[in-house]
Amino acid sequence: MAHLMNAIEISAPGAPDVLRLAQRPRPQPRDGEVLIRVSASGVNRPDVLQRRGAYPPPPGASDVPGLEVAGAIESGDVKAMEAAGLRIGQRVCALLAGGGYAEYCVAPVGQVLPVPRGWTDVEAAGLPETFFTVWSNVFDRGRLQAGETLLVHGGASGIGVAAIQMARAFGARVLVTVGSRDKAEACRQLGAEHAILYREQDFVAEVQRLTAGRGADVILDMVAGPYVEREIGCLADDGRLVIIAVQGGAEARFDAGQVLRRRLTITGSTLRPRPVAFKAAIAHALRQRVWPLLESGAIRPVVHRVLPAAQAAEAHALMESGAHIGKIILDWTAPPS
Repeated sequence: MAHLMNAIEISAPGAPDVLRLAQRPRPQPRDGEVLIRVSASGVNRPDVLQRRGAYPPPPGASDVPGLEVAGAIESGDVKAMEAAGLRIGQRVCALLAGGGYAEYCVAPVGQVLPVPRGWTDVEAAGLPETFFTVWSNVFDRGRLQAGETLLVHGGASGIGVAAIQMARAFGARVLVTVGSRDKAEACRQLGAEHAILYREQDFVAEVQRLTAGRGADVILDMVAGPYVEREIGCLADDGRLVIIAVQGGAEARFDAGQVLRRRLTITGSTLRPRPVAFKAAIAHALRQRVWPLLESGAIRPVVHRVLPAAQAAEAHALMESGAHIGKIILDWTAPPS
């Protein structure tokens, strides 16, 4: 039926196999929104947390998982689109608060960006969540400057490969931590100067060695927990620690005296619950500062695997395995294999 669509539902909190293909009513755009016919959906760790029941959608957001998509504008607020330089039928990618694992989704106009020239929808579907997150945290909160050193934990993740390329494009030096030699080589190919094997090497000692004892100016941390104390030990004076996930635990102990004496900043953020205006400001900055780099080839897509959308459970299992380098994408145009 024309008013129904396929979508991936979370049947109950649990393992990847709780994801199921179902039919849902097609959403309708409100004022300031567009309806997107989805070609591809990015898979992100917050989707995994939502599936487990640990990261519920914010009030008013769809319970269908998925925070980023690419496709074509089907309909929407024409005046808002015109003001944003968008049009019906245009290929776009968008950041969502939920609802991305579906054939159609709605998005605020301010969170919609054109697909960069030369990029496919599959490649563009992996942009919004990671690039909005990196810009907001590394460049806005972390204030990374040309000539400074950035340490990225999880360098081969979707966030990691975006952070490496963006930081290098703006003249920073990048160090990463990774779990395997294959991931280390992939990160070096993307522009990381050094990749620290965290299972074999002490990242604090390595950062100090690689910076001649100065430390990292900015650290992008997805671990938290016991990492915070160690990160304090490898920050440069006036350094900034930015926490964007707590995979290692929400509680941390550290020497607050060092924070005082060395003028350190510990900050962090979550993007999903922030207001549309906040996200729209990030989108504007990305379009002005980063989209030209995507279109010139200075920053390139890193897609690990593309799966038919009906195989979302397999995509989540891959995400949880940690074996991927870059993005995992669901393709709504492909039949199940």
